[in-house]
Amino acid sequence: MSAKRLFVSIELPPSVRQRLAEFDPQLRGVRWLPPEQMHLTLSFLGDVPEDVEERLKKNLSAIEWKAFFLPLIGFGAFPGKGRPNVIWIGVGTGHPHLFQLHKRVQEAALAAGLEPDLRVFHPHVTVARCRDVSSEANRPFLKAHASFDAGMIHVESFCLNSSELTPTGSVYTRELIVSSL
Repeated sequence: MSAKRLFVSIELPPSVRQRLAEFDPQLRGVRWLPPEQMHLTLSFLGDVPEDVEERLKKNLSAIEWKAFFLPLIGFGAFPGKGRPNVIWIGVGTGHPHLFQLHKRVQEAALAAGLEPDLRVFHPHVTVARCRDVSSEANRPFLKAHASFDAGMIHVESFCLNSSELTPTGSVYTRELIVSSL
């Protein structure tokens, strides 16, 4: 039985993705992502067999939720100390609608038979990947743009996506879109 590498995300409006893509500071060792790869991951599910994927789609489609607004504010890096792996833009703090949606997605995945993701949910949009970059090299950029405001997005849907790893980066395919009430 074949399996797909799946994740659930909130897609960004094209104008916001383009604005973030154009922000590339051209730092050595930092590869800014193309706009089509920028999204907010609600849950990474890993390799999911076909039969589980069908249950998952049914469970995700049954989630009832209301649209909400979400700010995109401030660049940061993971991990917080040491050499960064990624640069991201955050969503500020205290967004109960986002955390409630994350919880419902996790419950849908669990009910489909998937292992729960036990990591702390730290909502963000990855904008760049880093290779052999010291934290000192990134610090001036991150400090200068810690309060960068990319605007407010209206979250009206979330997506189940598959991801295929290729030498030139991940290729995403939308498998399901779930709209708000």
